[in-house]
Amino acid sequence: MEVICKRSKGTRKGPVRRDPAVCARRPASLFCRRRPHSGGRGTVNVSEQKNSYSFEDLIECAKGRLFGPGNAQLPLPPMLMFDRIVQINSTGGKYGKGEIVAELDVKPDLWFFACHFKGDPVMPGCLGLDALWQMLGFFLGWMKAPGRGRALGVGEVKLTGMIVPTVKKLTYHVHLKRVILRRLVMGIGDGFVTADGKGVYEAADMKVGLFQDAAAAAAAG
Repeated sequence: MEVICKRSKGTRKGPVRRDPAVCARRPASLFCRRRPHSGGRGTVNVSEQKNSYSFEDLIECAKGRLFGPGNAQLPLPPMLMFDRIVQINSTGGKYGKGEIVAELDVKPDLWFFACHFKGDPVMPGCLGLDALWQMLGFFLGWMKAPGRGRALGVGEVKLTGMIVPTVKKLTYHVHLKRVILRRLVMGIGDGFVTADGKGVYEAADMKVGLFQDAAAAAAAG
């Protein structure tokens, strides 16, 4: 599902400026592209979409350079909970409305194992949930929606297994159920976490919103 701008009847052919009041969600071959943002380190390229992102790309996002200043950001390490995005698209997943898949290489020296718990190391379940929220916010930024991301809620969370230092790799998978790209920008999806191929976490009806107004973002957070 992509975003295009409707053209009023009787207007001449050619490019039109993006107007949120007349934009609608429908299948299309191209996005209504925003102009690249200009920051302190030059122009930020937000016009090109990719279907996978390296760790270096994720750090650029965390520094506000991938989607432009004032738009969706990932947290910096150690709160960045995945090493790469291996797949992102706007038409796949269980519901046909988009999906995003990310991976984390688990190492025994990860920061949370030392403190949670001493002598009984296990990854806190809340960090797995936060990783899924992070991915949902990234998806909205990737869809070129403006604003800063805030987690808004989750319907149900199930923890059916543990992530311990002997695990080698986590795979996070978010299936988009609904994407709202109007004055209200929100993504709703279901998330799943597997540890070396075995399901350990499930989160239903996660919600993340993007907010352009600083006060609204603060209130949501």
